[in-house]
Amino acid sequence: MSTDNQEYLAKRQLKRGTAGWILLAGLGVSYVISGDFAGWNFGIAEAGWGGFAIAAVLMAVMYLTLVLSLAEMSAAIPAAGGGYSFARQAMGPTGGFITGLAVLIEYALAPAAIVIFIGSAVESLLGFNGPWVYAAFYLVFVGIHLAGVGEALKVMMVISGLAVFAIVATGIALFMHFDASNLFDIAVTDAAGASDMLPLGWYGVWAALPFAMWLFLAVEGVPLAAEEAKDPGKDVPKGIIGAMVFLLFTALMVVVLVPGAAGAKLMGESAVPLVDALNATGNGSLATLVNVLGLAGLVASFFSIIYGYSRLVFALSRAGYLPKSLSLTTSRKVPARALIVPGIFGFLASLSGEGDLMLAMAVVGATVSYALMALSHILLRVKQPELVRPYKTPGGVVTSGIALVLSLIALTGVYAFDPRAFFYTVVLFLIGGAYYFGYSRKHLVAKTADEEFAMLAEAESDLVVAS
Repeated sequence: MSTDNQEYLAKRQLKRGTAGWILLAGLGVSYVISGDFAGWNFGIAEAGWGGFAIAAVLMAVMYLTLVLSLAEMSAAIPAAGGGYSFARQAMGPTGGFITGLAVLIEYALAPAAIVIFIGSAVESLLGFNGPWVYAAFYLVFVGIHLAGVGEALKVMMVISGLAVFAIVATGIALFMHFDASNLFDIAVTDAAGASDMLPLGWYGVWAALPFAMWLFLAVEGVPLAAEEAKDPGKDVPKGIIGAMVFLLFTALMVVVLVPGAAGAKLMGESAVPLVDALNATGNGSLATLVNVLGLAGLVASFFSIIYGYSRLVFALSRAGYLPKSLSLTTSRKVPARALIVPGIFGFLASLSGEGDLMLAMAVVGATVSYALMALSHILLRVKQPELVRPYKTPGGVVTSGIALVLSLIALTGVYAFDPRAFFYTVVLFLIGGAYYFGYSRKHLVAKTADEEFAMLAEAESDLVVAS
């Protein structure tokens, strides 16, 4: 390795060996947990309970098959870029950039949406809201991340634990009030295919897909922590699969028990479905506690997705796709600029106050990235069968093929729900593409993914010897 490359990478090192598989599973749950508290239930308003249940099952299958595919690739290619790194290995620099840009759109806009929801939660609890509330949350939680990854992940586990407690306690309280007839209390419309099971017809199922994604959105970010894992080949697959299994459990609990106890119609219109369901069933004291802990759920997802976008920006910057200064790390081996700069853009986006629009745009970025990551798994199996794979996806390319097809269907669901979000996100892709083809494509640090990984491995080896 040249001296220049060695110095370049020495300034861009993350803290190795920080996270075991339990912390990684906690990170995966933390990414998603706010989606169990609110957002998913609006899918009931689009499709009725039966239609939303179909959408939720389809999205659960999509995420499970995607997670199993990512588990294989993250063990074989343990890089901080996650899906971007896999796509670059499979499809070259351009495929890597488009995938990375799609994930970046998701991870930059999702915190903006969540902080708007946090503002609403703060207002309901304390009576005040506004841009300075958004700014305060960005400052505090970006600041915690700047203290170091170990400290940040421990804080994240505590916050996530409080949110999980609220969900489980709600499920236990509502179990005794469950009545299957409550699931079908929405009047049947004259939509095509409408029935008691599908009161808003098959179009409703299509439009409900983005809301069903909210039960699992961002769990795919676990591989972004690969370079900070103790044993990436084992810890990342166990972490992401463990998180997905737990999220399937919480999704089943809220989708069935909450409307089953309080009624699908009421839940489809509720801003805080768990709280309203508890109040409707006479559990007022627990409802107050869950209302407070619901804020913890929002904060957990906000906090962990900040971690995710920082590691993605770090990886894209280190490779030269984004300005290289963004990947500089501090003495604590924290990518400070990759935390701060996207946080500023996210805060500015939050000033729109349109959380639903930000969320829908994040879903567009997510579904594009899912399709490309699933395709990457297929291409790597075909083009690089010799690649060492400590973990292999059950079902192989059939599994990732299912994820690919369902990702494309989910992408069209965003258009069915909100065409604005679809077209605004296309504009972001065009801006990103112009930057890549006009500048960064000619300034990449390495020509291929293999070359970049070899440089990183050599730099790590040199640093170990030097220490």
